[in-house]
Amino acid sequence: MTQGPNRVLDDFAKLMTDVAGVAQGARREVETAFRAQAEHFLADMDLVKREDHDVVKDIAVKALDAVEALEARVAELEKAAGNAGKSETATDAGTAGETKDGA
Repeated sequence: MTQGPNRVLDDFAKLMTDVAGVAQGARREVETAFRAQAEHFLADMDLVKREDHDVVKDIAVKALDAVEALEARVAELEKAAGNAGKSETATDAGTAGETKDGA
């Protein structure tokens, strides 16, 4: 009979150990199911990864810098063309006046 209470306690301890193992297994399964549902939900939302966002952002910054450089170049070319057009107009007016005076 001395083994009786010890055996009951041993069985109870074994049962509690098994329950703890089952609880941990259930916890892992719930976490896995939750992660799968969360990933599915995020995939349906069509979100962009952070790395992809950063790459596109860098490309946009470079493109804006290139646009600004091209705008400055166009402004310089327009200024040069404007100055060339003014000098041609002045030269044309001077030669036109000579032909009128000479005629």
